[in-house]
Amino acid sequence: MVTAADLAAQIRRRSGSHDADLATPDPSATDPTTTGPSLRTSTADAAGTAAPRWVFERSVTALPPVLAADPDLRAPHLHDLRLVQSILLRAHTARGSGVSYRPVLEPLPASQHPGIAPEPPVRSVWNGPGEGQLGLFDAAPSSGSPGDRSQPAERIAPAVAELGAQIQAIDNSRAPEKLRLLAALESTGALLAADMNRVGIPWDSAVHRRLLEEALGPEPAPNARPSRMGAAARHLREILAAPSLNPDSPQSLLRGLTDAGVPVDSTNQWLLKGWVEAAPASTPGERARREALIEPVLEYKKMSRLLTANGWHWLENWVREDRFHAEYVVGGVVTGRWAARGGGALQIPKVVRSAVRPGPGRKLVVADAAQLEPRVLAVLARDDALADASRGRDLYLSVAEQGRARHSGLTERSHAKVALLGAMYGATTGDSGRLVPQLTRLFPKAVAYVEHAAAVGERGEQVCTWLGRWSPAPDERWLTTVADTATADGERRARSMRRSQGRFTRNFVVQGSAAEWAMAWMERIRSALKRETLDADLVFFLHDEIMVDTDATQAPRVEDIVRAAAAEATRMVFGAVPVEFPVTVATVDSYDQAK
Repeated sequence: MVTAADLAAQIRRRSGSHDADLATPDPSATDPTTTGPSLRTSTADAAGTAAPRWVFERSVTALPPVLAADPDLRAPHLHDLRLVQSILLRAHTARGSGVSYRPVLEPLPASQHPGIAPEPPVRSVWNGPGEGQLGLFDAAPSSGSPGDRSQPAERIAPAVAELGAQIQAIDNSRAPEKLRLLAALESTGALLAADMNRVGIPWDSAVHRRLLEEALGPEPAPNARPSRMGAAARHLREILAAPSLNPDSPQSLLRGLTDAGVPVDSTNQWLLKGWVEAAPASTPGERARREALIEPVLEYKKMSRLLTANGWHWLENWVREDRFHAEYVVGGVVTGRWAARGGGALQIPKVVRSAVRPGPGRKLVVADAAQLEPRVLAVLARDDALADASRGRDLYLSVAEQGRARHSGLTERSHAKVALLGAMYGATTGDSGRLVPQLTRLFPKAVAYVEHAAAVGERGEQVCTWLGRWSPAPDERWLTTVADTATADGERRARSMRRSQGRFTRNFVVQGSAAEWAMAWMERIRSALKRETLDADLVFFLHDEIMVDTDATQAPRVEDIVRAAAAEATRMVFGAVPVEFPVTVATVDSYDQAK
């Protein structure tokens, strides 16, 4: 039996001091050898130094105990068969990908994401092997007697064949170097996610409880509303003249609003605010009346979200010893963005951010990539004008300056932001619809790029990110609907479905490519922190934002690493491009100070 400590020692010994260079991964070795729990394939860095590649079927179950045994483990070359399989299966369906792939390992059911550990876990994650538990990488009992275990060779052979099939599929793709890098980044993402879960986000439970009491009142009895929430509910019933109203029920709240003369079909806050804004300017009293009806609704909904998402129950379940151990899901979003499994790691609301604070003598280094997606669009579209706007300045402000110089309608920073986001997300109404034509005159290549991606999607075809992650093909329902144009209603439905798919593919190419840059940025940060043996850990990630918990004296060096990692990530993913990806970095005592 190979334990987590054994595996960690093997990885450290065989990786040596080599810092895995994801920019030049070499998965061409076809003679993997068995090394106990995993597969090791030989790779070489630019200097010719041998470096092993560690291949796991499912890193999400294998890496947590390895990191628990050796928290300072440096990142080796990793290859996660299931994460890469997911990428290749979709690429195989895309015309023009060049990927011909027949998996050896049976693909996981659609309900099982490769970035989520199966339930119940097949092995102990945090504890060593004990009676009644499987040791790490022990063979699972067969369908025979409880003590009957399959031989290691029977388990390893299919994995070896699967690795060979994946290597061949990547090598024969239309852009093997890019796809190879995507596979390496996706696999290393599993290490990053496992390490951030192990370390946890520093969280001051006492501060959190104080914030809850200030916002909601003292902690209530089970299934009861906090006092301030109870008072808000009573006030809402009075305002709407609905004594039996249950504000926690959307149906009950919608009935109360309708009976009070609020003509909405949803309790969505933007819809409610829109009804207030739509009050005739000639009758200021009407606007005041609408505000009086809606503000108590919004206030109660705000309290309810806090209680549900980050209340006392959340604190009890997710914060252990003043650390929030977020569970990230690598590739949890179809574009390649990460997701979170419970706990709301990707939605830490402003009201509780002051509870995110490190211990004595420590600091938080918080950084975000400014206007990441528009900068990525400049690279994808090879738009020199947009690239020029990215260099050395706020991109939206630069676009507005260009608009003024060329007498365009984009003369304000806010207008530039709305127009760029509208182009990337397919907005056709309101300010976005009005400003996108102005944007087209300034940056025709950028707009043409996303318009082309939208047109491909409307035809029911697939698009891909910079490194080669493909969008899913439309399902049978979509194909059936867009083909049914015999009637006027059918034509309207078909047009709506085509446009919806076009908006999806338009954004897919940009959001997915941005996610690839973000993974490389995180990988470079963690590698540098480990290489320099700093007392600092990457603890939080949100699309284009990271947080490092560091010794206060090392914070200046961590800031330098974070900035340098952004430049390295740009070279790694995009190569030498005339687009800058600046990051805003702040060293703070609590998360709320960074914003």
